[in-house]
Amino acid sequence: MTERITKSMAKNIYYGGGTFALMIFIALSFDTVHQIPKRSNQQNMTASVVAGKKLWEANDCVGCHTLIGEGAYYAPELMNVFQRRGGGDEGAFKAYMQGWMAAQPLDTPNRRKMPQFHLTDKEVNNLADFLIWTSKVNANEWPPTIEG
Repeated sequence: MTERITKSMAKNIYYGGGTFALMIFIALSFDTVHQIPKRSNQQNMTASVVAGKKLWEANDCVGCHTLIGEGAYYAPELMNVFQRRGGGDEGAFKAYMQGWMAAQPLDTPNRRKMPQFHLTDKEVNNLADFLIWTSKVNANEWPPTIEG
């Protein structure tokens, strides 16, 4: 008895393995599509959150900061800045953001400086709402530390 893979056996392995891999891919895609609405916090997306996201993009905040691990690593991760600087209190966080944004750039030697964007109070509140909304997205406990 020879122990060779025949052409017919190879064809069955190819088609069977390919079909199995395709079925796994479809099942995982289906599961992902069904979990996104629960994990994305999209039910709490307001006009202010959308405006804050547009400000985030227009001012290229991702050029320095990361958000949910995406972006540059020049400045801190901002997904948990709501808990880190506002303690989970929206009023306190918005007041912090107003003060922080107005004080930029800080005159601290040997530290990176954030530019002054000259945002209005409403724009800073929109940005704060976007960061609050982002902090409530289920990202599997990302970032791993409170300091980002």
